[in-house]
Amino acid sequence: MASASSLKAISSLYISNSIRSPSPSQAQRLLGFNLSHSFPTLKSTPTLQGFPNSKNFTSTAFFSQKKKEPADSSRPTKVQELYVYEINERDRGSPAYLRLSKKEVNSLGDLVPFSNKIYSGDLEKRLGVTAGLCVLIQNVPEKKGDRYEAIYSFYFGDYGHISVQGAYLTYEDTYLAVTGGSGIFEGVYGQVKLKQIVFPIKLFYTFYLKGISDLPVELTGGKPVVPSPTIEPSPAAKATEPNATIPNFTN
Repeated sequence: MASASSLKAISSLYISNSIRSPSPSQAQRLLGFNLSHSFPTLKSTPTLQGFPNSKNFTSTAFFSQKKKEPADSSRPTKVQELYVYEINERDRGSPAYLRLSKKEVNSLGDLVPFSNKIYSGDLEKRLGVTAGLCVLIQNVPEKKGDRYEAIYSFYFGDYGHISVQGAYLTYEDTYLAVTGGSGIFEGVYGQVKLKQIVFPIKLFYTFYLKGISDLPVELTGGKPVVPSPTIEPSPAAKATEPNATIPNFTN
């Protein structure tokens, strides 16, 4: 009679043989068809001529990409100076002071809409008008003045307009940003220096303009008059005579 240990060994051998993977011939007999006939042998595709190894190709393509050159810009970068006088002739109801703070002293939030006449730097031509708004930011009593945030435009008749924005100080010169324009000033950028002559009656502006074609001589011609409290436009420009205005000047 077989011992328990020998029976255990025979049983283990039988189980291991029964779960062992069948050979191809055994699988064919079990399934009832020929594997080679049912599933065609897949052949490796040859490497295409002219193409490198895919791994090398990917890395090479990634690292050998040419850096894109920045597009050439035809936008002019030359700085052009334009001189303009702004004069309040007290005939436009400007400026209007809207005391929104409801305080006796100029205070934050007070508004000052305005519109004044503008003349060429040599004071020989009427150019148009300014139009805009100042928001009071701070009263500066030690300097006997105020600080405003100003947003306004200069209108030059058929030529178009220039818009500016920035700090307007009633007690010293300031620079404002040129934010854009229309007409011949489309695409303009740069800055403008505001010189206070007599607040708020007479101001002198020096524009430093970029991004536009050459300005017409009608706007830039003539040597600018040195700013002083006594400056006045020529009688012809003040009377808006045809030879002393630009085409369809803004009024």
